[in-house]
Amino acid sequence: MAGQAGQDVRGTLPEGLAEAIRDTAQEIAALLREATDTGAPVPGSAWTIGEAAAHLAQANELMADIAAGRVRSHGDGTPQSLAAANERALAAFGEREAGPLAEMIADRAEAYLTAVDGRPAGETVDTPLGTMSPEALGSYLLTHMLGHGYDLARALGRPHMIDRTRAGLCLPFLIAAMPRVAVAATTAGLTARYTIRLWSGARFGVTFTDGAVTVTPQPPTRPDCTIHIEPVTFLLMALGRRNPVAAIASGRILAWGRKAWLAPRFPGLFRAP
Repeated sequence: MAGQAGQDVRGTLPEGLAEAIRDTAQEIAALLREATDTGAPVPGSAWTIGEAAAHLAQANELMADIAAGRVRSHGDGTPQSLAAANERALAAFGEREAGPLAEMIADRAEAYLTAVDGRPAGETVDTPLGTMSPEALGSYLLTHMLGHGYDLARALGRPHMIDRTRAGLCLPFLIAAMPRVAVAATTAGLTARYTIRLWSGARFGVTFTDGAVTVTPQPPTRPDCTIHIEPVTFLLMALGRRNPVAAIASGRILAWGRKAWLAPRFPGLFRAP
């Protein structure tokens, strides 16, 4: 049943990740239980509330199956193929009622936590965005739920569930996924070294060498451009939910370095998965 405490996997996953996955799933489920019309549109999306919730239920099941070692295919890793796979999966899944979908979302997040707790340390899994550790898959699951949970909260006129702690827990997935979602048309010929610093203190590096991108947990020693950004703003921009121009105007992004002018270009170098 959704709502039970579930298995304690704090020793398996990075600190706070299991709790964030469980709490986010429960908060999305609570949002859905308030929905009276799942046919209402989601702002900025072609989906209805019911379709977005159905997608979350399917995605949580997909990631639980992957963590359990079951072979699942879902596109070829490009944003375009993932979008097409999502539409095919939705067309084959008829549930759109809020109550059943709320239970599925919470139960399948719990299924991921149970599955990952049973995996040997050091193993990797094949995901729709490449090979990852089961822990990075957990960061993927959290990131995905937060993005669509944000959409559902907006559609229902309720506060979203993204905070600085949860945004920080999404970094392992974002670091792993960014090379796969770089836009070749905008990165072509680019040679530059970026340091991304979140206000929480987390940092990572993004290096372009004649268009090829490498993302590392440690920043480059001599970055051309350092971007200092509020964590929730960073996550929303990474997921295509926040306009970079508005974020800069609000003072939530600062940049400096020998080539600080590279900062406004950075968001356009990637396409949200």
